[in-house]
Amino acid sequence: MDIKPFGVEIWMNEYELKCEFNLAETCVESITIAQLLTLAGRNDTDLSELLPMKMTYGAIEGSDRLRNAVAALYERQKPENIVATHGTIGANALVHQALVSRGDRVISVIPTYQQHYSIPESIGAEVVPLILREENGFLPDLAELERLATPGTRLIAINNPNNPTGALMDREMLLAIAQIARQAGAWLLCDEVYRGTDQDGAGMTASVADLYEKGISTAGMSKAFSLAGLRLGWIAAPREVIEAVMHHRDYNTISVGMIDDHFAALALEHRDKILARSQSITRGNLKILADWIENEPLISWVRPRSGTTALLKYDLDMPSRDFCIALLQETGVMFTPGSTMEMEGYVRIGYANAPEVLVAGLAKVSEFLARRGEGRTSA
Repeated sequence: MDIKPFGVEIWMNEYELKCEFNLAETCVESITIAQLLTLAGRNDTDLSELLPMKMTYGAIEGSDRLRNAVAALYERQKPENIVATHGTIGANALVHQALVSRGDRVISVIPTYQQHYSIPESIGAEVVPLILREENGFLPDLAELERLATPGTRLIAINNPNNPTGALMDREMLLAIAQIARQAGAWLLCDEVYRGTDQDGAGMTASVADLYEKGISTAGMSKAFSLAGLRLGWIAAPREVIEAVMHHRDYNTISVGMIDDHFAALALEHRDKILARSQSITRGNLKILADWIENEPLISWVRPRSGTTALLKYDLDMPSRDFCIALLQETGVMFTPGSTMEMEGYVRIGYANAPEVLVAGLAKVSEFLARRGEGRTSA
């Protein structure tokens, strides 16, 4: 299988351990096991639950406890519609591998997580991009999607909330997309790993799995739940998709780790407290970021409505990779180049880390921009 290098992951692997201020991180500030136990009303004596746990493969599709906890995140999903995966990245890969064949027509929004266009492309599918444009608030153009979704389209891949823009499709837009998919006979895959971080209301937008009979939702513990180290994700989908996925999963996963399963279930059973913490961080930090952008003449954006990331457009004559490397070398601040996401001229910021890290990092970026702005003026 020939597949394109994964731009974002290569960048993160190369630089995230070399920075002082990681403003490329996309998870809400990670919690420790001790913090998880506290949020769940437990203490370290509860770790004794793990001592008699025999380290077998465990429940192959995920424990009943875990799948019940995941199903509770949805309006209409039952445990049999859930399968545990190795992170959301594993969930996405399995869906594409199980449903897409050579020659299939696949529509993917761009920008999004690169899996959603590079994996089907590597399989030999015809990948048709649906470009998200700044003038539309980085939301899909439904008329364009309807034109692209010709009869027989195999799969439409969307991402809600969107990474990297933070754009959020509401229930009405998702229903409209589902109807377009229905007319084409297409599966609708929605990567919902940032679900639970909306800036308004309860913070939890509708899920595609609940809105469309051929809807597939993927998510995991990394972003909104601050537990990326568990490497625990899932697919919520019709049973026929779960069964197709299981054929592929047997070859590359078998099961998730029993300890990961245990702590993920514990976190999901106390999701209200964990999501309240996450929303407090994302909402407070977005205000910090918005106030900073208001005073930076070289930076503009479309303000995110959800998620943990934003795309920043910079008014400097340099490629985004050069911008990010210079920023890192001069200040210790790490952004992600837009070029890794097919969005040259932008950089992605992750704003859901500790507020003090965000404030200190942004101050360094201001110094960098001031120097570059002076150089541009004098030139």
